[in-house]
Amino acid sequence: MSSDTNPIRDAIAEAIRDNKTILFMKGNPEAPACGFSARTVAALQALDAPFAAVDILPDPRIRQELSALSNWPTIPQLFFEGELVGGCDIVMEMFESGELAETLGLEQPAGDAVAVPDAGGSAPLGIENRLS
Repeated sequence: MSSDTNPIRDAIAEAIRDNKTILFMKGNPEAPACGFSARTVAALQALDAPFAAVDILPDPRIRQELSALSNWPTIPQLFFEGELVGGCDIVMEMFESGELAETLGLEQPAGDAVAVPDAGGSAPLGIENRLS
C-alpha cells in the first residue's frame, strides 16, 4: 500500500461528498452513544432534516481520519454540502437562532420560542409522587 493511499480517509471524503447532509456521531440516530450526538440528532430531527449518519465508534481510525480531514477535534461533526458546519455547541447555537434551518434550506419550526431539543425527552429520574 502506498503512503498516499488512505482507504478510510477516502471513504470519509466520499461519504461527505455523496451526502448533502451527513453527521459523524457516536452511535446512530436511533441510539446515540453520547449526549452531544443525541442533542445534535434532536436538532436535526426537530427541523425534519434528512441526513445520513456515520457511527465513528466501531473503528478508532474513523475518528482520527475524520478529525485530520476536517481539522475539528470533537465528535459529533455535521457537514452540509461538503462543508463542516460544526460540532454540537455550534449546531445548537445555530438551531436556537434559526441559522441551522437557513443553512440547511429548511423551515424553522413555528412558534414564539424555538425549544432547544432535549436529547432524552424525559427527566433523568422518573419520580412518581405517591405521598398524597
